[in-house]
Amino acid sequence: QVQLVESGGGSEQAGGSLRLSCGVSGPGQRTWCLAWFRQAPGKEREGVASIDNYRRVIYADSVKGRFTLSRDNGANTLYLQMDNLRPEDTARYYCAAVRPQVVGSDWRCPALALVQYNTWGQGTQVTVSS
Repeated sequence: QVQLVESGGGSEQAGGSLRLSCGVSGPGQRTWCLAWFRQAPGKEREGVASIDNYRRVIYADSVKGRFTLSRDNGANTLYLQMDNLRPEDTARYYCAAVRPQVVGSDWRCPALALVQYNTWGQGTQVTVSS
């Protein structure tokens, strides 16, 4: 089973930047689908960005052009670079993983479909002040 450990959260002013990291460990971790989700107080958990083992990235509309997702398989780490932060980005950010669905020669990931992810980290808090 893959294990996920997030780090890099903190407090920042609007317009600033933070980089979140997710350490990924476990068998076959380089093939797993990875994603970041976030949950603000009183709100449902929502998808932020996902990446598959072909390194194709999908972003939520709310973060497009501001956040950049990348994975370093050599370092077993998933990164989320967050620039031009806004107060509405304040939330607890969670790293998530799931094995890809293999269809023929294609390995498919669930993008930002939250319910399909079955492995979660403990989360890291991001607070953005105006």
